[in-house]
Amino acid sequence: MSAAAPSPSLSFLCFRPPLVDSVVLADFDADNLVDSAAKNEVGNIAGSLDESGIRHPGHRLMTTPVNDTVELLEGDASTTSASPDNRTRSDPGYLTLTVGPGGEIDGTDDRTLQAGVDYLNRLGGGVLRVLPGTYEMGNSLYLHPGIILRGAGEDTVLRKRPSSSTAITRDSDWYENRVTVADVSAFHPGCGIMLRSYTDSGDIRECVRDTVVAVDGHELTLSRRPEKNFWLEDHATAATLFPLVTAAEHVCDVVVEDLVLDGNRNENEEINGNYSGAVFLQQCHRFHFRRVTARNYHGDGFSFQICDDMRFDACRSEDNANLGFHPGSGSQRPVFSHCISRGNSQGIFFCWGVTDGLVDECDCSYNLDFGASIGHRDTDNRVHKTRFKANHKVGLLFRKQGEHRAGHRNLIEHCEFVDNGYAEDGIAVDVRGATQDVEILDCCFTDSGDGKQKIGVRLSPESARTRLAGNEFSGLVHDFVDLTAAAD
Repeated sequence: MSAAAPSPSLSFLCFRPPLVDSVVLADFDADNLVDSAAKNEVGNIAGSLDESGIRHPGHRLMTTPVNDTVELLEGDASTTSASPDNRTRSDPGYLTLTVGPGGEIDGTDDRTLQAGVDYLNRLGGGVLRVLPGTYEMGNSLYLHPGIILRGAGEDTVLRKRPSSSTAITRDSDWYENRVTVADVSAFHPGCGIMLRSYTDSGDIRECVRDTVVAVDGHELTLSRRPEKNFWLEDHATAATLFPLVTAAEHVCDVVVEDLVLDGNRNENEEINGNYSGAVFLQQCHRFHFRRVTARNYHGDGFSFQICDDMRFDACRSEDNANLGFHPGSGSQRPVFSHCISRGNSQGIFFCWGVTDGLVDECDCSYNLDFGASIGHRDTDNRVHKTRFKANHKVGLLFRKQGEHRAGHRNLIEHCEFVDNGYAEDGIAVDVRGATQDVEILDCCFTDSGDGKQKIGVRLSPESARTRLAGNEFSGLVHDFVDLTAAAD
């Protein structure tokens, strides 16, 4: 992993040698130091180290003891004096590069942004400051380790160009880097491309994302061999579909903050969130998104597959065709804090095997299907102080699964459920299948008076050991429907 920039937002990425016996790790409070010189000496260290040599904010590394006085030995005529500032200067530096209208790299498209990211990557990371403007995206922005992508808030918009799709007209085998298509008019060197083939039932069989590097007649040259077959019998197509922000597999330790991703939904074809999204990542870890909005994508807002330790703070996913936030299969320890997910098909969709996640003080409301959905081996997650309002089918759904595949041991606490489920049975929390050991504590279930939310919690006949305590119910037809008794 490349060393990252030593800034406050990436301090946890900086590598340091392991601790030695002469050094101790301690909680640091500069105000408790009497002498200012000692305070400066210790305080100039940006963080502390754990046993693996990783720096952690909020601690300091200090020698023992910390004291600005020297105790004179009897008969020693020397006097105290300040030691010279001879501390080694070896912390890695980092660069802030400004791109956009009038920036150090001037332009308003994906090539401008990619040029900045690639330049910083050569230097081991840094901050790419994206100036206000609307950037027309003809391809994905591919991130690299140690990058901080920083916009100017709502005034920095990455907008997807309209998509176009055409048939592949000549069989392309997995080892070829060229495809022949019926219509090349939408493709140009540098543009994003998605190759797809389909089963007889219309499901995607193969999907590859890449970049076009040359156009010759009806033949498109790709940047690499796709390593998949795209044959005529599988109705293979080529389309200008891609995520707005992505990374190659195994890219880690990236920060994205203060920008808007606009999928231009009305001018783009729908694409399944297992293959794309406004943000799409696969086998990437430790990405941190702050104040990022994903909107109007004809697919998922934020989709990440097999990605650990992903964090979202004050992000918004709104009016996307499919899932707002999609912690994908096998993703461990995702954190969603103060996020909003509205107007999507589902607010937060826990895919397969998502564990130890946290949804804290979020708003999952006005989604066309579910506010949140938990299912296939999604275990040991916590949903805390989150609002579920006016989701059409169910506020919070535990999907129907057998005992081994169900979402066990999830904790729902201090949440608010209002007017959910009015398009179906009016259920706030629906525990389906053989789901076990769910706790629903200190939540508030309310119907505003229009009879939209009729049932607070419903338990399926196969569910077991659901614990409810401290909840409040107001205006419902049934506070609690327990179908496990019927199974007995």
